[in-house]
Amino acid sequence: MKPTRLFEFLDYQKKHHPLEKSFGSKLSGEWKFFSTDDMLNKAHALASGLISIGIEPGDKVGVVAYTNRPEWIISEIACQYVGAISVPLYPTISPDEYVYILNDAEVKAVLMGGQDLHKKVSEAQKSVPSLKHLYTFDNQSGVPHWEEIMNNDHKEEIEKRKANVKNGDLATIIYTSGTTGKPKGVMLTHNNILSVVFDTEEQLPIESGQTSLSFLPFCHIFERAVYYAYIYRGITTYCTGTDNLGGETGDLQSVKPHFFSTVPRLLEKVYEKIYNKGLDLEGAKKKLFFWALSLTDDYEIGKTYSGLAGIKRKIADKLIFSKWRAALGGNLVGIVTGAAPCPAKIARVFSAAGVPIMEGYGLTETSPTLTINRFNGNYAKIGTVGPKIDCVEIMIDASEGDYKEGEGEILAFGPNVMQGYYKKPEKTAEVFKDIDGKRWFRTGDIGKWVDGPGDHKYLKITDRKKELLKTSGGKYVAPAPIEGRMKEDFLIENIMVVGDKQKFVSALIVPATEALKDWCDEECIEFKSRAEAIKNEKVIKRIQETIDKVNPSFNHVEQIKKFVLLDQDWEAIKQDGSDAELTPTMKLKRRVIRQKCADDITKMYS
Repeated sequence: MKPTRLFEFLDYQKKHHPLEKSFGSKLSGEWKFFSTDDMLNKAHALASGLISIGIEPGDKVGVVAYTNRPEWIISEIACQYVGAISVPLYPTISPDEYVYILNDAEVKAVLMGGQDLHKKVSEAQKSVPSLKHLYTFDNQSGVPHWEEIMNNDHKEEIEKRKANVKNGDLATIIYTSGTTGKPKGVMLTHNNILSVVFDTEEQLPIESGQTSLSFLPFCHIFERAVYYAYIYRGITTYCTGTDNLGGETGDLQSVKPHFFSTVPRLLEKVYEKIYNKGLDLEGAKKKLFFWALSLTDDYEIGKTYSGLAGIKRKIADKLIFSKWRAALGGNLVGIVTGAAPCPAKIARVFSAAGVPIMEGYGLTETSPTLTINRFNGNYAKIGTVGPKIDCVEIMIDASEGDYKEGEGEILAFGPNVMQGYYKKPEKTAEVFKDIDGKRWFRTGDIGKWVDGPGDHKYLKITDRKKELLKTSGGKYVAPAPIEGRMKEDFLIENIMVVGDKQKFVSALIVPATEALKDWCDEECIEFKSRAEAIKNEKVIKRIQETIDKVNPSFNHVEQIKKFVLLDQDWEAIKQDGSDAELTPTMKLKRRVIRQKCADDITKMYS
């Protein structure tokens, strides 16, 4: 029988796929694993501890850690056992954001990882009257440790509370990353998340006993839905962080996972490293590398090659693509990506090399998945986010905007759609639209249906409604597709298209430092620093060539007329405490970037 509440997933794993290694993380450089029984026992002991400190049904408990770890999942399950509501926190948010979220949610206790998190949260605690208890997963001198409250004193009370938890009860409040202002608390029930897990877990191309690597933050609903799928399928999960992946001793090489989920930026960085290694080759080896790379240009999911084309790809696979797979651990049977648009070139290159990349789409407010490309090859189309999942209805609404033919705002209806924003009824009302007796969620994204393999329609995201530019000539421009195409160039780390209320479209471009250095070496250009290199006429000309190549793909008003190269990296956290240019999921904070680059923008239009 399938779980009907989130905490039942571990019970399901114990009955159908009991694991000696269910979830693990590194402790002092060594992997430490929790078995299925360990996860269950720890969750019950912690739940009893939460009851002991006075946590009641409906109370809020914060959870935060710098890297993914089993303790995070145990904490969430324990909250569910006692009827509490988990509030995941990003570890890198500012002190003011900690205070805002903890106060808004009226959090009573926080369970956290090590390093400076206790210092940060305890500082915020001074301004949060409701916050009474702080516990760390790691032993720190003078700091309460989470095992101090673990006990077995309240077994009957736990069972009573578990029995009272309903499928439609609130399970978590997730605060959005705040690209447009103060974070909003997204209220998700057990059933919201369950409906997505059951509609997507069957798409995973892995089996019980295989391994996954989990590094996208657990505080994001994307990775949380994924780890419930891992539990359900009996997958051994290695928990880590993005900083620990690369290199010969990195987790990709040591774990050799069969599967992981990611955001496109990580894939772009891997591609850049592969491309740069190709540039470093000489003679026949270099020619062979770029010949193999050229074979990926026309690749489509499910496409077969015969005759000479097939022979070419077998040679390329043996000599080149196999090395790319080895760089990713050698065992990968698939990667799913979401949270931001994935450049088609990236999906095409990796998939052609034998590591299928499937892109999906969703929002925190939809738990998160709305659409996903399928790994079985029958329902996948590069450049789209796939067909809708079974439980969802999707409507393209063109009634409130000046859209191109077939385009409109993406509306969603289904059991995965949030209950609303916590304590914000006005904001909740803004994102719902009643049509034919149904309460449709307005995603704020613009898209259209396109044809593809099989009898399915495939959703293509064309832009965000709030990010549309309107030129002084009254023409609307969607930045995201332009930015996505430009970022296919390995020299471009990041880009933001500008031009609102201006005569033409321009771009702010952050070059990729290592790739730029390698290219300069290739072109016999002395590279002292990126700051100097971006002033070099040959470098400027090289970026202009990319723009000239991309521009014809868009209509005249959408084409980039001017650009400026920047020496300042855009980051998700600023060490100096200033506003970050990216959200924790690497989306552009356009307002922040416009403010910081105001002088550069003015110069382009002066």
